[in-house]
Amino acid sequence: MADQPRRPRTLGDARTEAEAAFKKVTAKVAAAPPKQNAVPGIKEQVTLRLDQDVLEFFQEGGPGWQDRINEALRKAAGK
Repeated sequence: MADQPRRPRTLGDARTEAEAAFKKVTAKVAAAPPKQNAVPGIKEQVTLRLDQDVLEFFQEGGPGWQDRINEALRKAAGK
């Protein structure tokens, strides 16, 4: 099995490789922010996709349908 000839490196390639190696060694890994405990009563806005029939069921009761969905999800979560 014959060795394949290597491509000659140019100064630009060596510099790019050296910079990449330097960044890899010196880069600081950002620590994840500490997880905050959930405070009861504080709500967070999210996007949630629901089936149309489920949404209509909760909206039929009029205003407060989002609170009713929240109560149903809380009950399903065992809280």
